[in-house]
Amino acid sequence: MVHTVYGPNGEYLVGVISDTHGLVRPEAVTALQGVSLIIHAGDVGTPEVLEQLRIVAPVVAVRGNTDQDYWARELSLTEVVEVGTVSFYVLHNVSELDLDPVVSGFSAVISGHSHQPLIDRRNGVLFLNPGSAGVRKLKLFPSVAVLTVKDKSINARIIGLGGMR
Repeated sequence: MVHTVYGPNGEYLVGVISDTHGLVRPEAVTALQGVSLIIHAGDVGTPEVLEQLRIVAPVVAVRGNTDQDYWARELSLTEVVEVGTVSFYVLHNVSELDLDPVVSGFSAVISGHSHQPLIDRRNGVLFLNPGSAGVRKLKLFPSVAVLTVKDKSINARIIGLGGMR
């Protein structure tokens, strides 16, 4: 399914979150205030996570490897999101990417799974992993990302949530 977002003045703020594993931190909600759309890159954990995020903005979510319960069957393994004039390909685990984003016309590939925040550009395509916004794992701190999209330009920033639990 293709999800399309339109924004005022041709500029869009898109929140990106992943690996919540059933936990929506208040700091994540604060960091995502003002976005037009939230993309959840899998390992949601519970349907309540999506309900809480929908209070902030519409949500597009993909199913992660731990999303095995009945409610998660409604989530696709991949999604295509169009924001203005750019297209994002969303999946949980980037190692399962089965297309060439350049050839397919995607401006960005959004994923989660590793819990490690990443902003990288490869052949003109943004690869973004917002890190894990859920329970702290290993020595990684929780984080989300915010994308600013204007025309064909995408600027990404990682926002650390600072939580220790």
